[in-house]
Amino acid sequence: MAEIRPVDIAAPAANYAHAVLTEGASRWLHTSGVVPVAPDGSTPAGLADQAALVWSNIAAMLRDAEMATGDIVSVTTYVVVGEDLAPVMAARDTVLGEHRAASTLVTVPALARPEWRMEIAVIAAR
Repeated sequence: MAEIRPVDIAAPAANYAHAVLTEGASRWLHTSGVVPVAPDGSTPAGLADQAALVWSNIAAMLRDAEMATGDIVSVTTYVVVGEDLAPVMAARDTVLGEHRAASTLVTVPALARPEWRMEIAVIAAR
């Protein structure tokens, strides 16, 4: 997988890739929107804690698919309007480290449950 960095367009606005080229991948993982629900059914109140839990849930899915965060090619994040986006972006950057995936962040009026303030869907390829 390779990041596509056209020199004739502006650099990404944050730590993500404009595009990722995947060649020869034989396995793909597409998640649904991963929500901030712990195994016991609880949802943390704080947005930073919700973001950490969502990424933990994604890590578990990647592990069970025999993949890693470096296999993520695309991230779509949904955050409720009015929330501070910084903790959500910081969690993504912490988890992905130097790996850059294509990334879209969308603000929405609400999610399926009122306690959910964000969710993330990823696509991974190996």
